[in-house]
Amino acid sequence: MKHRDHAHPFVRSVAPVLLLAAVAGLLGCTDGHRAADEGWQPLFNGADLTGWTVKCKPADRDTGFWTVDDGTILADSMGHKGHDYVWLVTDREYADFALRLRFQAYRDSPGNSGVQIRSRYDDQAGWLDGPQIDIHPPGPWRTGMMWDETRGVARWLYPDIPRGQWVNQAMANPDLVFYYADEGPGWNTFEIIAVGTQITARLNGVLVTDYDGAGVLDDAVHQRYNVGLKGHIALQIHKADQLRIRFKDIVVRPLPAP
Repeated sequence: MKHRDHAHPFVRSVAPVLLLAAVAGLLGCTDGHRAADEGWQPLFNGADLTGWTVKCKPADRDTGFWTVDDGTILADSMGHKGHDYVWLVTDREYADFALRLRFQAYRDSPGNSGVQIRSRYDDQAGWLDGPQIDIHPPGPWRTGMMWDETRGVARWLYPDIPRGQWVNQAMANPDLVFYYADEGPGWNTFEIIAVGTQITARLNGVLVTDYDGAGVLDDAVHQRYNVGLKGHIALQIHKADQLRIRFKDIVVRPLPAP
C-alpha cells in the first residue's frame, strides 16, 4: 500500500476480549530462550528459507529479492522498481495464534512492507488476499496499523475508516516507538495476536491495532477467498518499491479458538 496524506477522523474499534489481553501479557514477558518451553514454534531456522515459499507473478520469479543473510531473512529490492508484489509466504496455515518477530528498518529504504496474516495467494490471479499489519519505514507512525489486501475490500481496517480514505499521522498512537537500524537496539519487535475476529498488534510493546473484525473478516468477500479467519502468514515487498528490511526471531504460538 502507498502513502497518501489525507486527514480523516479516527474511529476506534471494540476492545478485545480478556483472552487477548492475557496472551498479550504473556508475549511481553516471553524471550527467545523460553519460547520453546511455552509452546512457541520457530518459523525461521536462521539458515535457509525452509517452511517458506516466494509468491509472485511469473515475471518476478527470478528477482532473488528474498534471501537469508547473516542469520536473518533479508528483503532487498533496492535499485529495482519494475516489479509487482513479491511475497514470502509460510507453507503452513494458521487460524488463532500469537505471532512474534523482530524487524530491522533502514533510513535510506523508501519502500513499504508488512506482515500478512490469515492470507492466501491466488497463483492464477497473481494476488494475495487477506489482512496485513503494515510496516512503513518512510513514515514510521503508520507501522502497526492494519490494511486489507483482499480483492473487493482494499481499505484500512484499523484505524477503521471507509474505503477510499487514508490514514494520517494524527491517527497514530503518540506513544509509538520505532527504531531504525542506526539507533537504539536497532531492531523492532512486533507482537500480533489473532483470536476469532479480534486482532491486536503491538510495536515495541505499544498497542497500535486493536480491532474487532466481526462482520468484516468473516463476511462473504473474505469467505469467497477463504481468508480473514485462517490462512498463511506472509512478509511483503510492495509493488514497484525499493525496499531493504530484515526479519528474525519469528515464532508463532497456536491458540485455542474462543
